[in-house]
Amino acid sequence: MATDSDPTSGNRIRPPHVALVGFGTVGRAVAKILCERKDRSLRLTHICNRHVERKKQSWVPSDVLWTDDFDSVLDSDAEILVELIGGLHPAEDLVRRALKAGKSVVTANKQLIARHGPELLQLAGENGCQLEFGASVAGGVPVLPALRIGLCGDQLRGIAGILNGTCNYILSRIETARIPFSEALEEAQARGYAEADASEDLDGGDARAKLSILALAGLQARVSPETIRARTIRTVDAVDFDYAAELECTIRQISRADFLGETLLAEVGPSLVPAASPFGRVQRNLNLVLTSGKYGGDVAFLGAGAGGDPTAVAVVSDLMFVAENISAQPRAQRDQRLASPKVSCDFETPWYLRFWVKDQPGIIASLAAILSAHQLNIDSVLQKPGFDKSALPFVITLEPCRDSQLHPAIEKMSALEFCTKPCLCLPILR
Repeated sequence: MATDSDPTSGNRIRPPHVALVGFGTVGRAVAKILCERKDRSLRLTHICNRHVERKKQSWVPSDVLWTDDFDSVLDSDAEILVELIGGLHPAEDLVRRALKAGKSVVTANKQLIARHGPELLQLAGENGCQLEFGASVAGGVPVLPALRIGLCGDQLRGIAGILNGTCNYILSRIETARIPFSEALEEAQARGYAEADASEDLDGGDARAKLSILALAGLQARVSPETIRARTIRTVDAVDFDYAAELECTIRQISRADFLGETLLAEVGPSLVPAASPFGRVQRNLNLVLTSGKYGGDVAFLGAGAGGDPTAVAVVSDLMFVAENISAQPRAQRDQRLASPKVSCDFETPWYLRFWVKDQPGIIASLAAILSAHQLNIDSVLQKPGFDKSALPFVITLEPCRDSQLHPAIEKMSALEFCTKPCLCLPILR
């Protein structure tokens, strides 16, 4: 067994033992890093996975125990458990049992932390151990550690980000190639950027879970993902990028959360952003997170949001953080000052409204009458030539108004007989 020396006592102190549960893409990359490290500050002792015989690798040291038995890992002398099986079951039970046993836990499980993070942090504090989840948002981009350490002296007022690489890849491909959404999705699936069923990505479920975690870590707010409105990107068409370009904008899936008094404004969905802005310049499957602080101003984090190696780096970084503190006094419970705000999607922004209509006289007048009745002001009207009169796309942009003020008008306009598709309504973020 490798050991370190304690120069103050002359005793031999062994490095913390690490049990790895889950040996998929990320788990394998984590094991590779731990096995190749030379500083011996961590020792991998257990790898746990279903059908473990199929998973064994010759590069893993012979003294590492391979098992498919969770209980043997929980009963072992490992001080740190790395949970990389994902999902809520059996991951939640495993993490709870590990924390109750006094084992620190490192996880990349966004669904687990989004739904149970505050109570698991409290459980860790009660049992004198640690729970770290830096890899659960933005993969290899060290956003959560930065919120925990680098920005903890500031008072953050808002967080916004491109948190889902699949959506960003699809939208940036539609932008650059002007291809239909369906074709961009097929390409993303062929390249391994999207699952066969990509609903969790496309409809915002993945991003809102990550936004919930960012609100917990950065805004000290307890927010259930289900309280955050998520809008799909499926309704975005190539023509929307043509109109967005006329407005010097592009379209990205943006996750945002801002405090307005005691209310947390939060939502996930496609939005127009200036083409020259940090969000507008992010291409392919990269992630970007922007924080806005009362004292420190705006800070940006950009990098690969997924993939085995980048995510494994975040996991091992958390492991090193835990190892450095494993002999220290139990840390204070980090959820003691968590707010439980009312969550609303009632942002006030300018808006982009794209209609598909069967051309006839009086269309603009009919739409303008509804907008006027709801106290909504038109900023511009855009119509590109060359489309079939039976399926004509055109755009109205509105001056800033609240979401709650706009959507009753949208329902009335979409019901007009000349509208061939529901109106696409996107906020314009400046």
